Amino acid sequence: MKDEFTFRGRALVIVDDAGKLIDDIDTDMIFHNAHLHITDLSEMGKYAFGNLAGWRDFPSNARAGDIIIAGANFGCGSSRQQAVDCFRSLGISAIIAQSFGAIYLRNAINSAFPVGICDELDKWDEIAPLVKSGDEIEVNFESGRFINITGGVAIPDMKPWSKVQKDVFKAGGLLKIL
Repeated sequence: MKDEFTFRGRALVIVDDAGKLIDDIDTDMIFHNAHLHITDLSEMGKYAFGNLAGWRDFPSNARAGDIIIAGANFGCGSSRQQAVDCFRSLGISAIIAQSFGAIYLRNAINSAFPVGICDELDKWDEIAPLVKSGDEIEVNFESGRFINITGGVAIPDMKPWSKVQKDVFKAGGLLKIL
């Protein structure tokens, strides 16, 4: 991390068998309701994407610092904080998606988990050559800058964080501000 809003890590691009970004990944796919009894954060990570076809081995392949790239409406569905915390448990540093489910986005922001919106991911056919799983990428949530370090190319920028989102992140979560 260069500064408090810049993250560098390995890209984990969540695609289907045809290489398309997966849209509408709901909270049950991220953290199945069968595991909601788990309250220990350190145990949550092993269930991340446990109900997402083709990605059930995600916890064994993820490394601390990884940055997830996903399609539209990531985290749609129920209000489930575990769907944010399971990634924190694995050390995932951020999630970049075309869009987020409203409740998921609010849960992530409120708990100071870095998420970024990149509208341009809807043009995945054009962007796919610019970033692949395993590439080292850098994202800056203050400016919205999104760069593939491995390939030496800029990826379409994200929406920069608002002042409120930056303040919540710097504080370590909404409850630490109140």
